[in-house]
Amino acid sequence: MRSHFTKSSNLDEAKAITTIQERATILWKQSDIDKLIERIGDARIVMLGEASHGTHEYYTWRSMISRRLIKEKKFNFIAVEGDWPDCYKLNRYIKNLVQGQGAKSLLGDFNRWPTWMWANWEIVALMEWMRNYNTESKANAGFYGLDVYSLWESMEAIMNYLEKNDPSALKLAQEAFRCFEPYKHEGRDYAMASRLVPELCENEVVDLLKEIQYKITRYDSDPENVFSTQQNALVAVNAERYYRAMVQGGPHSWNIRDQHMMDTLDRLLQFHGPDSKAIVWAHNTHIGDARATDMVADGMYNIGELARIKYKKEDVFLVGFGSYKGNVVAGRQWGAEMRDVEVPSAAKGSWEYLLHKAGPENKLLLMEDFMDDQFMEHHIGHRAIGVVYNSAYEQYGNYVPTILPLRYDAFIYLDHTRALHPLHIKPDGHQTPETYPFGM
Repeated sequence: MRSHFTKSSNLDEAKAITTIQERATILWKQSDIDKLIERIGDARIVMLGEASHGTHEYYTWRSMISRRLIKEKKFNFIAVEGDWPDCYKLNRYIKNLVQGQGAKSLLGDFNRWPTWMWANWEIVALMEWMRNYNTESKANAGFYGLDVYSLWESMEAIMNYLEKNDPSALKLAQEAFRCFEPYKHEGRDYAMASRLVPELCENEVVDLLKEIQYKITRYDSDPENVFSTQQNALVAVNAERYYRAMVQGGPHSWNIRDQHMMDTLDRLLQFHGPDSKAIVWAHNTHIGDARATDMVADGMYNIGELARIKYKKEDVFLVGFGSYKGNVVAGRQWGAEMRDVEVPSAAKGSWEYLLHKAGPENKLLLMEDFMDDQFMEHHIGHRAIGVVYNSAYEQYGNYVPTILPLRYDAFIYLDHTRALHPLHIKPDGHQTPETYPFGM
């Protein structure tokens, strides 16, 4: 993805700042989010973004909004940019279907880099809240992973399931697993090997998926476990495709990944019934409509765009997040040790810069109030920080030219943000860190 700083030379910055001051809602207290909840209305899918994968406030604000959507509008589940097998264990825990392990222990098993994305105190608090909510309200709110990376973990989950429920199909799973085994659970190793043998393990995972789909109605009486087994088979097929596409470069691997996430979301909605509602947590680059950015020029699409195309306009509500400065958890390179990194003040002329100049307060922008020509006709740089981040090069690789009112339905601006609290770093004073906005 091309991600660079673009400043529109024709934008009247003073006018843009004045418009923001006049129309944004200042977020002083919890009830200030009421306007957002009201504007979401009867939407079936609400996607909550983030400008980084390591910012405390993005998690706490999304948690607060999600709690209200689950309690007040009866949303059925949260689906996140995470691995299916790990998230499914949490899903069973919050539904009181497994005993003996708390959310902290289960999240400690999230060992795929970047571990901090889900193994953090902020998610522990949300998972325990969901478990308590399900218990007290006799509800069944779930938590699922949408992503495609968990090839080996999904294969292992399939074998464990088939060993108990369909020993005859287990042989196919073992054959597929043996094909991947030489690559030591590392997708990049498999991707490099596939350059020499383009269809290295494709047939094995496709045959396994066909076998599971053929026999699916014969499996156990727990429909969600049956669904999970089929989902793991789909992950294996699409992960294999993703890793092969990764070495080719270009947008193809990105599109495979986002199409998989969208297909998983569709399957979850079908599984939960025609009136089901979903909350999605993913990076802004996934949930913000790609057609409003320069991603479209590279032939890339994302789940925000795909959802808007497939569902009615009133059924999909996209919420972006961003901040002016602060700290973030990230690595210097893929697989590197996590660090607490300072995020400098946003680049001059960017969306974050304009929002800060309109006042240092946190703000809610409801995008139908910002359809002016000045915002609709200019692609303005919008910061995006990944799990790999070097602030020294920020202006050259961390701003996506964006028409904000077309990319989101609402935008939450948080002026100064802090780093996330990873689980294996002890909280200050050995107390769980604050995991809710407004100190609540």
